[in-house]
Amino acid sequence: MTDGRKQKIAEAASAAMHERDHTAHGLGMEIEAVGPGYARLRMTVTQNMVNGHDILHGGMCFTLADTCFAHVCNSHNFSTVAHSCSITFTAAGKLGDVLTAEGREVWQKGRNGVTDVVVTNQDGTVIAHFRGNSRRIQGHVTDDPAFLPDAAKKDA
Repeated sequence: MTDGRKQKIAEAASAAMHERDHTAHGLGMEIEAVGPGYARLRMTVTQNMVNGHDILHGGMCFTLADTCFAHVCNSHNFSTVAHSCSITFTAAGKLGDVLTAEGREVWQKGRNGVTDVVVTNQDGTVIAHFRGNSRRIQGHVTDDPAFLPDAAKKDA
């Protein structure tokens, strides 16, 4: 499969997922870039994302990183879910911060994968390191025949 075809599959899978992701829309997440095994998302910290310490709620940061993770591990258009994941917070996010989550597939074999996501603010300060372990399940993110992986087209 050519790199151009892999890129088109990643874009189609990401667009299909994002269209159905009400959480991402509700939090104002934007997809900046996607590719095979890669994604970059952005979110601005709003008042309803700040906790009782007047800093970014950890769950909001986790949700951004987890959403980026989902776009990375589904970029091959095989339906893939989180098997386990962890996050380490390295700095506090603040109201008005523009956060960027950048994720890369570290390892993928068969139905299993590992993805790392780094969340930074607008100054480049690292807010969190996230690692997700993924597991492929049945199906595809988009069933459009134009974007099915070559292996799946043989079965179609």
